Amino acid sequence: MSSPQAVQEKAPVEENTATAKAAVLQAPQKVDVEQIKVAEPGQGEVRIKLEGSGVCASNIPVWEGRDWFNYPVTPGEPGHEGWGVIDAVGEGVTKFKKGDRVTALTYNAYATHDIAKEESTVKLPASLEGKPFPGEPLGCAMNIFERSDIQKGQKVAVVGSGFLGLLLTQLAKSAGAEVIAVSRREFSLKAAQKAGADHLIEMDDHYKIIEKVKELTEENFCERVIECTGKEWPLNLSIELTGERGKLIVAGFHQDGMRSINVQMLNWRGIDMISAHERDPQQYIKGIKNAIKAVEDGKMDPFPLFTHKFSLEEMEKAYEHLTQRPDGFIKALIVN
Repeated sequence: MSSPQAVQEKAPVEENTATAKAAVLQAPQKVDVEQIKVAEPGQGEVRIKLEGSGVCASNIPVWEGRDWFNYPVTPGEPGHEGWGVIDAVGEGVTKFKKGDRVTALTYNAYATHDIAKEESTVKLPASLEGKPFPGEPLGCAMNIFERSDIQKGQKVAVVGSGFLGLLLTQLAKSAGAEVIAVSRREFSLKAAQKAGADHLIEMDDHYKIIEKVKELTEENFCERVIECTGKEWPLNLSIELTGERGKLIVAGFHQDGMRSINVQMLNWRGIDMISAHERDPQQYIKGIKNAIKAVEDGKMDPFPLFTHKFSLEEMEKAYEHLTQRPDGFIKALIVN
């Protein structure tokens, strides 16, 4: 005889036992790869199985070590240039589905998986199938280009020919500008020439550089100067290369302290000094979408600039290349 009240057995709750890999910066210049639990996307989020991530120069301080950082850092940090394929969607997501190939603003991208908000995710078109696409830095380049307001026929100096400077050289040429590339390394100047620069100047002697630009511009200097180094001396050099009523665009990430700059020259020439760094995530998303269009239209070609590829297990080597910048190095990718 059955009991008056049958006991209904609850089905066991399935526990997520799937694991991911993530690089963990345990201490300055010490990286381990750890197995971590795969996170589940929450409301309005997607999970991306990452194909890879770019390695950004803004990572250098946390790699080298500063007093204000705590170690170990969160697994996957400070990677923020990821792309890959969505393998799970959270509740309320309507614009994406499993299998969509995307790039996104995420913050733990030195890993095999990361979580992104739906509004911070951009679908990649079929034209980019099989190609690496670190959306954040490419969107950054497009936002800087937009803020630069470069017009056809203008003389534009790009100070620093790393990854960002080379992208901006390509974009300035696509706008019909005459580009002067100023860079320290011979290899970088050759890369700038391939990117379309009309004139190459070695970044060696402050006053020699000024005289060369003065000569190239019939003593008017440049309507636009984009500083891409993040260093004090090139920033002051950039001020002196900017003509009257010109625009100086600060694209370099100045992250190691205060700067002393030549405000007298800024005042005397009536220069507009623009910090082209964005903080609104939706402006970054707009930049990423513009970057996709620029690549499809042939105005920007980042793919030859991805010169080195490393696995998660080679993260330390990637950081070493980032800081030492051997000849041939422009941009590293972590590829899963």
